[in-house]
Amino acid sequence: MSESNGAAPVLELDGIEKTYNKGKPGEVAVLRGASLTLRRGEVVAMVAPSGAGKSTLLHIAGLLDTPDTGGLRILGEDMTKLGDRGRTAVRRGEVGFIYQFHHLLPEFTAQENIVLPQLANGAKRAEADARAIELLGTVGVAHRASHRPAELSGGEQQRVAFCRALANAPGLLLADEPTGNLDPATSDQVFEALMTLVRGTGLAALIATHNMELAARMDRVVRLEEGRILD
Repeated sequence: MSESNGAAPVLELDGIEKTYNKGKPGEVAVLRGASLTLRRGEVVAMVAPSGAGKSTLLHIAGLLDTPDTGGLRILGEDMTKLGDRGRTAVRRGEVGFIYQFHHLLPEFTAQENIVLPQLANGAKRAEADARAIELLGTVGVAHRASHRPAELSGGEQQRVAFCRALANAPGLLLADEPTGNLDPATSDQVFEALMTLVRGTGLAALIATHNMELAARMDRVVRLEEGRILD
């Protein structure tokens, strides 16, 4: 992305619509004109009942899925005009994604899990190692850098997943119930670690959560209802 786009909103969703099994029996209209703007440094909670389409919206925003209609811009660039190669480049360099489950590669250490996406994005190994250790230190698990996922607690695994999502210094972070698989005490600690990372980078973050207590600690809360986003 060019620096000239720096003043543009990080994410712009405009009238996003998505229907599954369109024109067939069992047709389901998941998104019906969803619109949202995120700016740099803004952390937004998205709350929604199960089945409301939050995962679909996050996947579209993160270029993992495509809308039927509607506009999508990341850092001022129209994503709907990009081919697969362009979308992959943007997703790799400008979008970080965090899931409810960590999805770490079990055969690699915590540090290596954070190094790999950097190498795939063209970083040199020494630089990637240094950034991995820096990120792990930010969330308090640098001492676990050489451990594999199976040797880490659930909270530690998710902190590593956070670091991996931010490895390439994206402008946009998308998170789908990032603490939903943790007990309340661990969830609170891990959420604080996530906020430390996010606030330290100044990126824009959209975090889907059922936890209203956590949602209230973000900059603003939006609701996804009947396929639309409501403030």
